[in-house]
Parts: sequence; structure tokens; C-alpha cells
Amino acid sequence: MTRALALGGTGPIGREIARRLSAAGWHVDVTGRNAAHMPPELAAGGVRFIEADRADDTQLRTALGDGADLLVDCICYTAADARLLLPLAKNATSTALISSRAVYVDSHGNHANSDVQPSFDGPIHETQPTMAPGDMDYDSREGYGANKVAAERVALDSGLPITVVRPSLVHGVGAACPREWVFVKRVLDRREAVLLAHQGAGIVQPTAAANIAALVKTIAARPGTRILNCADPDAPSALEISRVVSRHLGHTWEEVLLDETAPDTLGRTPWDSPCPVVLDMSAAEDLGYRPAGDYAAMVTAEIDWLVDTARAGSWSRMDASHFSLCFDYATEDEFLARRRRTEAGQP
Repeated sequence: MTRALALGGTGPIGREIARRLSAAGWHVDVTGRNAAHMPPELAAGGVRFIEADRADDTQLRTALGDGADLLVDCICYTAADARLLLPLAKNATSTALISSRAVYVDSHGNHANSDVQPSFDGPIHETQPTMAPGDMDYDSREGYGANKVAAERVALDSGLPITVVRPSLVHGVGAACPREWVFVKRVLDRREAVLLAHQGAGIVQPTAAANIAALVKTIAARPGTRILNCADPDAPSALEISRVVSRHLGHTWEEVLLDETAPDTLGRTPWDSPCPVVLDMSAAEDLGYRPAGDYAAMVTAEIDWLVDTARAGSWSRMDASHFSLCFDYATEDEFLARRRRTEAGQP
């Protein structure tokens, strides 16, 4: 039986890789620091949990044991992390390191987390320039991409069969920052209107964890040292994503498409980009990759999970952190009331 080991395998990417490989007959192990975070469905499917801290070399080596046919690192954020990965990769037939689309910069050096949003000339190829490698706090806006680049270079310079995978706006069950929540919550709150900045035309291509898993399976069969983008086969706009969510949940609302005259605090979503951000997938396709499905098909499991989690009372923390600007209902209602008065010719 072929064996796969996923470091940090209890998160959205790792759990989907483990689930799909296990269903295909692989022996799959996942590591984590807390067995309580092991998804029950993985354990029921025969996936084994191994307690191991990602920063502990001894625990990582013990988890790998005599080796693996496929090694997947879902939580490699820094050059130091990558250096710990190399001894493991020497005993794996093929290794996938999950990086990020956030490493790319446009012709002016702007990136996904810069103050000025990037403007790319077209679909982003793997040869697109990246941020300079760095070792500042990887959990900061400037540090995330820079540290990912540093990790990539350590891995690629080793000459080992390590494939760097660069996804974009990952969605899936168990996501720590599920972007679709901006629309799911509105449905649960029975909002009668959805406000969308830039007339809902913003496009930042998403990536289903299931499609990352499909690419990883391809990498397992074709070991090599390379970089591969990974994104869904379609690139829906913010408006189209809002419709996917509302349609799946059976909710209807008025679509209010805001232009530049509206307050810039209204209609914000994670897909607000003045220029499309789309990944070129030709390199992965040439390797034999075929996606598991498009955005609408793949996101439904996450939507259902969000609804179940919200009804269990577990999402209040999200409103006050990542998405606080998206739920200013009082300001929205004031704007909508003023607009209706204007349309009716009232002062």
C-alpha cells in the first residue's frame, strides 16, 4: 500500500488531501499538535493521526519513519520550516510544499498584502516575479509572502523532488478564514440586500482544497523539482460568488452594485480587486492535472459547514476580526434608506 504523510494535515488542505488519498486506497498519516483537532471523518476513514510539532525535528523524523511515497507540507511558512523539511524529503519519493499566490508581485512590486493592490497584465504564470525572500514575522502583511518565498527557495535549491504549489484564496471545510462567510452570514441574518463594491466585478481566483488535493495526487505520480500554480478552473466575480452562496442556501436578496460614488467602507468583500487576479494553470495541466470541479461545485461543502458551525454558535469571533468591515448593517441600512428616498424624489 502506498503511504502518504501530511504535515499539518488536520487543516482544510491537509484533510482534503488525506480524505481523497485514503478513498483511493492510500495509507495516510497526518500530523498535528492536538489530536482533538483531528476531523472525525478522517479517523473513520482509516487516516492515522500522529502527534508532532512542526518545529520539532525529532518528532517529524519519527512521524516519517522509514519513509513515504508522498510527503505533503501544509504548514511550511519560513526558511527554517523548509530546512526541517529537507531531511524528510530525502526519504520521500515525491514531496509537495504548499505555498501561496501571495508571493507574486506586479511590475510595480505590489503584492496581495500591500497597501496598493497589484495589477497584473494577464493570467499569472509561475515565472512571474515574486517578493524578495525575508525572515520578518511571517504572520504580518509584508512578512507572509516574503517568508513563503524564502521557504520555496530552500526547497527548490535542494535539488530534491519537491514541488512548490501556489494556491489562491483557498476554500474548504475547516478553513480558519472562510471568506464565503461574508455572504453566508448575510443569508443567516436574512438580509434583504447585498451591497457589492466595484459593482461586484472584483475577481481574485479562488482555489478549492479539493483541487489542491487533485494536483497533489498528480505530483505523487510525477515527482519533480518545480513550481505549480493551483486554482479552480473558473474565476468567478464577487457578484457571481454571492449568487452561488445565496442560491445554494435558497435565499434571495436585492443586489446593490456600488460604484465609486458610494462610501468606500460599503460592499467590501475578499474579492475586491480593481484588476483581475487569475492564475495560469497550463503547467499543471501539462503535467496531467485535472481539477476535481469548478468553484460552485466545490464550495458547497464549505457553505454547509459554515451554516452548521454558525448555528452551533462558533462564529462570533469572525465578525469582530477578519470580516468586521463586511457587517456594518447600520451604515448599510442608512445608505439604502437614503437611496430609496432619492429615487422617490424625497428629501
